Amino acid sequence: MKLHPTVKLLNITLFCTAAVSASIVVPSTLSLVPGLNVATAHAEQKTKRVPALREKVYSQLARAQKLADDGDVKAGLEALNSIEERASSMNSYEIAMMHNFYGFIYYNENDLPKAIASFEKVVAEEAIPESLRLSTTFSLAQLAMANSDYKKVITFLDKWDAINTKTKTKTKTKTKTEGYYLLRAQTYYQLKDYLKGLEYITQVISLSDNEGKTPKENWLVLQRAMYYSLNQTDKVVGVLERMVKLYNKPEYWVQLAGMYGETGKEKQQLAVIESAYQQGFLTSKSDLRQLAQVYLYNGLAFKAAVVMSEAIDKGIAEKTAKNYAFVAEAMIQAKEDEKSITYFAKAADLSEHGKYEQRLAEVFVNTEQYEEAADAARKALDKGGLDFESNAFVALGMAQYNMQNFDASILAFEQAEKHKKSQRLAQQWIKYVKREKVHAETLKTALL
Repeated sequence: MKLHPTVKLLNITLFCTAAVSASIVVPSTLSLVPGLNVATAHAEQKTKRVPALREKVYSQLARAQKLADDGDVKAGLEALNSIEERASSMNSYEIAMMHNFYGFIYYNENDLPKAIASFEKVVAEEAIPESLRLSTTFSLAQLAMANSDYKKVITFLDKWDAINTKTKTKTKTKTKTEGYYLLRAQTYYQLKDYLKGLEYITQVISLSDNEGKTPKENWLVLQRAMYYSLNQTDKVVGVLERMVKLYNKPEYWVQLAGMYGETGKEKQQLAVIESAYQQGFLTSKSDLRQLAQVYLYNGLAFKAAVVMSEAIDKGIAEKTAKNYAFVAEAMIQAKEDEKSITYFAKAADLSEHGKYEQRLAEVFVNTEQYEEAADAARKALDKGGLDFESNAFVALGMAQYNMQNFDASILAFEQAEKHKKSQRLAQQWIKYVKREKVHAETLKTALL
């Protein structure tokens, strides 16, 4: 009898998404194990009653597969259909192999529902080798995963467990064990049963750790995603720390810094994100903004301003009012009021509201540029859209006072007085300016 050649190994790439600041993708390649070598079937027949795959049936199946492999899928399916018409004369094993060939053709055509239906018919036959039943059941779980039918994945894996007589912890079955645990983990993640998913992905990682090997990157990505979904932030930090050491990728440094911030470890956050910056890992506008914000939070305002201004100059960050205002406010915190003026002015030019002219007016007052302050305050009031209009009137009043325009100053403070937020301050200024006006007029009269 002619030996049946081992059917080629097919691969399915499975994807599992995870939610961390933005979406995380976890790829994992699992093996779809199709078919069975006839020599293996003969070996199993010695211990189990498995009918033979006759030469005539095999040659017909092989012809159907060759047609499909050569690109004539329609002819291949027609050949199988003609075989199926004579199924009443075929034994259980031959029928199973016929459905097996159907399954491979449908799979290669990316028709997963029909492939799954065909492989289910394979395992429905009683008199087939257990190795075929085992491999096909596992393949069904993989196909169900590729078809996003997660409940079916669990059903097939439970069936595989029930018929699997090998101990999963044996070294020779390690690859299959990893695939089994990983498939379980990915499926429970998709079903949002993160506790069960963690149980399995942790077992995958432990197998690797126990052998002194480096776990695959996507395993840790999936484990991190599950911890994050369970709000176990300290565990997320632990996984990210390991990923930084093992893989040293920019995104893991940034994510670790973010998680340090989320868990209240601001000093570690600063150290990690600054280290990432020095290594040239921070290149996107979001990364550089995060660095600038961390600098600002830790009292390093000038560094924050420099990082953001350089990002704008290099075209990494947009030339927007918001970004210019960030630099300006950081300069203010760094006691660099003069340097803030340029950035507030750019922000004002790009804005329809007068908020940045109002800030300019306040900075001009602080730097004793009173004419510029009065002009900026008037522009702010003309543009409108102010959160606290009273502040613009206060800045205008102070500018007018310092230019000895007492009446204009009093008028501005009287407008500020109408606002509850600045009422008391405005009243104090009005009294003060009136006294100064009287004093100035008295001095002027005395000099005449």
